[in-house]
Amino acid sequence: MADATLNAEGLNCPLPIIKAKKALKGLDTGKTLAVTSTDPGSVADFAAFCNQTGNELVSSEQSGNVYSFEIKKA
Repeated sequence: MADATLNAEGLNCPLPIIKAKKALKGLDTGKTLAVTSTDPGSVADFAAFCNQTGNELVSSEQSGNVYSFEIKKA
């Protein structure tokens, strides 16, 4: 279970990433953030975001039109 959650459903790029970045700032290293989004572009966006920031993309799943991500703060 994640340490924090962020519902970014209904938001379009780049808002899910911006909100996730802000939410991660408030977490200690090693803590996880669960994000849900309905923006199909968020799959590539979160992968690139984690790659660039050094955070770990623990999981990336799709259920219908909802995309779920778990990010571990580096």
